[in-house]
Amino acid sequence: MNFIVIGCGRVGEQLAYRLYKQKHKVVVVDNNRNNFNRLSSDFHGRTVEGEVLSLDTFTRASVATADGVAVVTNSDTLNAVIGHAIRSHYPQVKRVLVRNYDPAMREMLEAFGLQVISSTAWGAERMQELLIDASFRTVFSAGNGEVEFYELYIPEHWEERTVSALLSGCSNALLIAALTRAGRAELVTPDTMLKGGDVLTVSATLEGVTSLNARLHEGMEE
Repeated sequence: MNFIVIGCGRVGEQLAYRLYKQKHKVVVVDNNRNNFNRLSSDFHGRTVEGEVLSLDTFTRASVATADGVAVVTNSDTLNAVIGHAIRSHYPQVKRVLVRNYDPAMREMLEAFGLQVISSTAWGAERMQELLIDASFRTVFSAGNGEVEFYELYIPEHWEERTVSALLSGCSNALLIAALTRAGRAELVTPDTMLKGGDVLTVSATLEGVTSLNARLHEGMEE
């Protein structure tokens, strides 16, 4: 696939290199040629120097034929304008992602209808989880961490108790996506019987998974 990364700072360099190592064709755009020095010596994608908000630069970078564009400069305002310009001039590009650094600017980015990735918000959410309780594991983060998928192990004392019993008293801000037993995943119903060692995959907010984890610990105290 063909991807374009606009902005060759720390995030842009890492993203471009990861895409390149996965065998994708990558073009990195920046208005300062010295920033390309950040790229790994074994990165052999294409670089384009030019004003990052210029149709000429977009043309030289082949934005029109890109499968996706990531706008990751260090300016939230510039990212919003670039992302909006690409969406407006190149509607055939279906994946336009923009980086958000300052959470106070996030609503402005979202007002443009752009797909926003906030490393600051996501990082704070993840640290909050680990500080509160590291006993559950995050396996997937949706959006900017507002909803995540977690894995929780069922302890032995929950043997032969039902899913509905486990969820009793828990926050409504969660859904059980799957139960894995002996390496095989299955969907669950309220009457599904649990066994010690089962792994629940749960889609939840932090509030939801915290309440479920507390419920598991309540069982240990009974």
